[in-house]
Amino acid sequence: MTAPTSMFSAALVVPAMRGAVEKLDPRALIRNPVMFVTACIALLLTALLAIDEPGLSLGFQIQLVLWLWLTVIFGTFAEALAEGRGRAQAASLRATQAELKAKLMLGVGDTYEIVPASQVEKGEIVLVETGDLIPADGEVIAGVASVNEAAITGESAPVIREAGGDRSAVTAGTRVLSDGIKVRVTAEPGQGFLDRMIALVEGAERRKTPNEIALTILLVGLTIIFLIAVATIPGFTAYAGGAVPVALLAALLITLIPTTIAALLSAIGIAGMDRLVRFNVLARSGRAVEAAGDVDVLLLDKTGTITIGDRQASEFRPLAGVDAGALADAALLSSLADETPEGRSIVALARERYAVRAAALPAGSKVIPFTAQTRLSGVVVAGVTIRKGAVDSVLRAHPAAGTGPATAELRKITEEIARSGGTPLAVVRDGRLLGAIHLKDVVKAGIRERFGELRNMGIRTVMITGDNPLTAAAIAAEAGVDDFLAQATPEDKLALIRREQGEGRLVAMCGDGTNDAPALAQADVGVAMNTGTQAAREAGNMVDLDSDPTKLIEIVGLGKQLLMTRGALTTFSVANDVAKYFAIIPAIFVAIYPQLGVLNVMGLSSPQSAVLSAIMFNALIIPALVPLALGGVRYRPMAASPLLARNLSVFGLGGLVAPFAGIKLIDLAVSGLHLA
Repeated sequence: MTAPTSMFSAALVVPAMRGAVEKLDPRALIRNPVMFVTACIALLLTALLAIDEPGLSLGFQIQLVLWLWLTVIFGTFAEALAEGRGRAQAASLRATQAELKAKLMLGVGDTYEIVPASQVEKGEIVLVETGDLIPADGEVIAGVASVNEAAITGESAPVIREAGGDRSAVTAGTRVLSDGIKVRVTAEPGQGFLDRMIALVEGAERRKTPNEIALTILLVGLTIIFLIAVATIPGFTAYAGGAVPVALLAALLITLIPTTIAALLSAIGIAGMDRLVRFNVLARSGRAVEAAGDVDVLLLDKTGTITIGDRQASEFRPLAGVDAGALADAALLSSLADETPEGRSIVALARERYAVRAAALPAGSKVIPFTAQTRLSGVVVAGVTIRKGAVDSVLRAHPAAGTGPATAELRKITEEIARSGGTPLAVVRDGRLLGAIHLKDVVKAGIRERFGELRNMGIRTVMITGDNPLTAAAIAAEAGVDDFLAQATPEDKLALIRREQGEGRLVAMCGDGTNDAPALAQADVGVAMNTGTQAAREAGNMVDLDSDPTKLIEIVGLGKQLLMTRGALTTFSVANDVAKYFAIIPAIFVAIYPQLGVLNVMGLSSPQSAVLSAIMFNALIIPALVPLALGGVRYRPMAASPLLARNLSVFGLGGLVAPFAGIKLIDLAVSGLHLA
């Protein structure tokens, strides 16, 4: 995906200026109550220009009205600019979507017709050949191909997509570089991955998060309180024998209410989602992004997540008295119908090392499919039952084979395989143990260091795998995770997540397989790999387009950055408002209450100059903070206490100091130019 590199490029700013004016529509502005009140005050003062208020020149009133409208427009501009960055990203995706064509299979041999991709229905099968763009989200049901996913992920390195296993999902808009595949469409027209991503980056589906709603309620409450307070001022001033013009009361209200954070709040949320998209992660809601910032426990599926995922058969380990060729022959027959990478590697090893030449199962054979519950697969050939699978599962399925020296020898072999970090599969024929297959898996490079970073963030990592405890322990030690759950069924994963959540922890889960779907749906943050199955991608509330499980470090960082940015700017806004009081309150009331003159610590030149300077600063601080709101406060892994102290010292103190300096400089300019 591409987008304008500069935050304030003409391609973004010009449409954002138009959008800022369009957002002045009361139906849109009412969603931001503080800015709606500011617009109402500006409209009121605009109407009152026709009335000659004593003590206030027309020029002063016009300037006041102008800066109040600018305050509103700067607030809507911040939101429009944030949305515009998303629309710029969506433009390239729409261009890709517009050119998609599909080779729709007709069901007669390999014949097809070329139709617009938008006409392809869910469940239909399309042919995608070398050079073709994949027309719709789907699952590969036949063939294997090299696919360039750079249009979606930004990564130029091609990936392999093939039928079976957890690398069968393909995404609309990606291009096949070699060979060909048949794809069963899994998305309804208009509801595919590209459509959801376009909607996300354009902000069309963004809803306010619970934290954002809570902060909005707080801002509305403060606005109501200050509105009531300002409404009572005419009575007090009349009692003291004076009067305050309506224009000055309006200026006082605008400097009292939290316009700064209110103007930036929506932009902060939109920008947070935008930054996530720039890291090639698709989130279904802002709630998931915020939850990522508070994650306590991370659960990761081992295969395809911590490890490369393509376990390869490297060795056949027969038991005493069993010919290695007989073991290889049984392993091959039990794997001929197994379309997973592991199954194909077993077939390849048997053929290469032991010259086993069976090309297909004999007629009448019955395939025993793998299930997550049995953790076994196999075949019945000419009345002979051959099974392969996890050692404990094989022994449970064949109790008679689970006793005697053969079992002890198998245990010894599998422990040796497990200690080396491999995965053992036991093979049994008609109840007789033959030996084990050694599957090798490789831990992804650099993952140990990334888990160390997560530990520094206070996040505990737990590896979940269907392997036996010895294999799981070896992989866990190599990867550097804090804990592991071995021989895990989908029910076990779900139970673990619920247990952690029951103890008050927020849980994130990474996975890519169909058996991960229940856990991904239950987790507070479910990150599905884009290379995974459609079930996994639908169950998670985030999809990592790069299929990098360590991306959760960035996701957590972005979640924390979103929370920090909102908190930091809220702190700055509150401190900023406190400082403005020292400028405007003495200026308005010093004639009635001379004692308030001691609060004029900035030495502002005149009451009208002080009011105008405060209103100008109140407006100008909003665009000044837009880069911080859109770029985010830099996140550094640290404990909550020093993080809070840092924010208070930087943004709290900065919020107090900036208005004193800014208002004084504006006052010098206003008085020097005789604007008040």
